[in-house]
Amino acid sequence: MRKILVVDDDISIAQLISDALEDEGFETAIKNDGKSAYEYIKENSNDIALITLDIMMPDIDGIRLCRFIRNSVDCPIIFVSAKSEAGDAVIGLENGADDYISKPFVVDEFVARVKAHLRREKRANREAEKGIIRVGEIEINTNSLEVLKGGKVVAFSTREFQLIQYLMENAGKVLTREQIFSHVWDSEFGDIGTVAVNIKNIRDKIDPENQYIKTVWGVGYKFVKNS
Repeated sequence: MRKILVVDDDISIAQLISDALEDEGFETAIKNDGKSAYEYIKENSNDIALITLDIMMPDIDGIRLCRFIRNSVDCPIIFVSAKSEAGDAVIGLENGADDYISKPFVVDEFVARVKAHLRREKRANREAEKGIIRVGEIEINTNSLEVLKGGKVVAFSTREFQLIQYLMENAGKVLTREQIFSHVWDSEFGDIGTVAVNIKNIRDKIDPENQYIKTVWGVGYKFVKNS
C-alpha cells in the first residue's frame, strides 16, 4: 500500500494526523522537518499516495518544499498550517498544492478531505488508462484527439492538441518554454516564440480568463492541477 506522508514540525500534530489516518486503514510516514521530508520523497516518490505539509518548518518551509517536489511527485499535496491568512493559501496553491486546511482543524473533516483527494486521484488514473485527461471543465481524449470544454467539442489543430496534452499530462508542474518546444515540436532549434503563439490560441479557445493555463513569468507555463 502506498503511504501518506505527514510533514509537520509539531510532533503532536503530526502524530494526531497519522493516528487519524491509520484508524481509517491508511499507512503513514512522519517527517518533522523539510530536509528529512525532501530526502524521503526523493527516495520513495513512487510509494507516496498523498502528502500533507505544514508551512512553517525549519530548514525548508512547506511552500519551498512543495515547489521543490512538485515536479517529482504527481500525488495530491495538502497544506495543513496554523497560518490562516488567505494569501498563504493562494501562495501554496500557486506552488503546486491541491488543497489547504487551517489549524486547528476538525479531524473528521480533515480525513474526509484526504479521502476525497485520493478518490479523485484514483478516478483520474482510471480515466488516464482510457486516454481521458480531465481538469475542471477541460477534457481531452488522447485516442480520439478531441478537446472538450463543458462537454462540448472545441476544434484544435494537431499541434495545439499536442501542446494541451503535454500541459495537462504535467498539470501542476511548471514547464519551461524550452521544455515545451523540445517536446511538442520535437526539436531543440527553431523559433521558441511559437510556444507563446500557440498558448494564446489555446487560451482564446478554452481559457479566455486564464483560469487553467498560468504564465510563470521568466520561466514558462503551468496547467493548474485543480480548477
